[in-house]
Amino acid sequence: MKVVKFGGSSLASGIQLMKVLDVVKNDDMRKIIVVSAPGKRFSDDTKVTDLLIDCAAKALLLEDTTEIFNKIISRYRDIVLDTGMDDSVISEISGNLTAILKSDKSNPDQFMDKMKASGEDNNAKLVAAFFNHQGITATYVNPKDAGLFVTEDHAGARVLPESYDNLFALRDYSGLVIFPGFFGYTKSGEISTFSRSGSDITGAIVANGVQAELYENFTDVDAVFVVNPAIVKKPQQVAELTYREMRELSYAGFSVFHDEALIPAFRAGIPVHIKNTNNPESTGTRVIRERDTSNGPVVGIASDDGFCSIYISKYLMNREIGFGRQVLEILERAGLNYEHMPSGIDDLTIILRENQLDATLEAKLIHELTHKLNADFVSIERSLSLIMIVGEAMRQNIGTTFRASRALSSANVNIEMINQGSSEVSIMFGVKKDDEHKAVQALYHEFFQEIEV
Repeated sequence: MKVVKFGGSSLASGIQLMKVLDVVKNDDMRKIIVVSAPGKRFSDDTKVTDLLIDCAAKALLLEDTTEIFNKIISRYRDIVLDTGMDDSVISEISGNLTAILKSDKSNPDQFMDKMKASGEDNNAKLVAAFFNHQGITATYVNPKDAGLFVTEDHAGARVLPESYDNLFALRDYSGLVIFPGFFGYTKSGEISTFSRSGSDITGAIVANGVQAELYENFTDVDAVFVVNPAIVKKPQQVAELTYREMRELSYAGFSVFHDEALIPAFRAGIPVHIKNTNNPESTGTRVIRERDTSNGPVVGIASDDGFCSIYISKYLMNREIGFGRQVLEILERAGLNYEHMPSGIDDLTIILRENQLDATLEAKLIHELTHKLNADFVSIERSLSLIMIVGEAMRQNIGTTFRASRALSSANVNIEMINQGSSEVSIMFGVKKDDEHKAVQALYHEFFQEIEV
C-alpha cells in the first residue's frame, strides 16, 4: 500500500485534477490520497488557504466577508465546472464555510484554525466526488472519524501517539480513501492545525499509521535539487538522500519540505518518494534510511537569511562554572530561542533569528549580558545568512571543511562563523547576507560541477 500526498499546485484546477486522476489510476497500490487546499494556478494567483486566512481576519474584525467568500467558493466551482461534475459538492462546501463564519469567535486562534483547515477539508470532499464521478470508488474520511488526534497548539499541533493505531483502520476501506491534510482534532473535539507544510505532515502521519510500503509526495518539481535553482541555474538533481540529510537541508532552507514534515515517516522507516504531478515519469528523489555515498561527500547545499549573532567575550570564560546556563537564562527571560551556539575558550557566539530582536530589546540584551555576566565585550551583528553543506559521506572524507573554506576564500566571501554538528553530517557557515548567493555558487562549483551564473 502507498500513501500519496498531492500538494496545492497539483490540485489548483480541473486540468491538474485530471493529471492526479491519471497518476492514481496508474498504480493500484495508491490507496490513500492526502490532499492540500487548491494552490496557485499561475504565478500571480492566490492560494485558497491565503484567501481563507484573509476571510477569517475580516470576520474577526466584524468586516464584510461577502466578496472574499465568493472568491473562495469560485475557486472550487471552477474546478467542478472544468471536470464536468454537478455542483452538489459546491453547495456542501458553501454551507460548511458559511457555518464556520457564523460560529463562535471568542477564541480567535481556534476560529482561525477552523477556517484554514476548511481549505483541505472541503477540497478532500471535492476530490472524492471527482473520483466517484470518474467511476472510481472513493470515500472522503474526516480526520476526527479516523482518530487523528493532536495537541491543542493551534498552528503548531503535534500528533498524539494513539493516532497511529487509530489510523490503521484506514486499510479496511474499499476503494480509495481521500484524506484532508493539515489538521487533526484535539481530544475535546476542536480542530487544530499543524505548522508549515501541514499536509506533508499529515501524509507522513497517515503513512506511519497504516504502515505503508511507500509515502509518495507529488509536487510541481521533478526532484530535489542539490542547491536552490534560483541561485544556481540548472543544478543537478538528487536521486537519493537519507532522512537525516533531508532534515538538515530542510532546516537550512530547502523549500521542498519543512524540517519537521517527514519525521513520522522517518520514525517508521517508510521511504519517501518525491515526484512531479506534471511529469510523473521523472525518477524524482527518494528519501531513505541509508544510501550509497560513493558519489562524493556533499549531497546538497542549503542557505537561509534573516539571522543575527550575539558575540560574548570574557577572559577565562571556560573556567567559569555555570556561564552557559546564565546566558541561556537571560535569553529565556527575553523570550528568545537560539539556533546555534559555537564557542571558544574565551568567547561564545549565539545565532538566532533576527526578527525576534527589535532595537529596544537589542539594547536591553546587550546591557544585561554585559553587566550580569561581567563580560569584557558583547556585540550583536545583523543581516547574516547561514549556509549548510550536507552529506553523510563527510564522516568518511578528509578535507571537506578545507575545500569549502578554500572555495569561499577564492570567491572573496568572509566567513563570519563556522560550526560542524557532532553527527558530522553537516557543516554550517555564517556569511553576510549580501554574500549569500556568491557563497552558494562557489560551494556548488567546488563540490559538484562548473556552473552557469
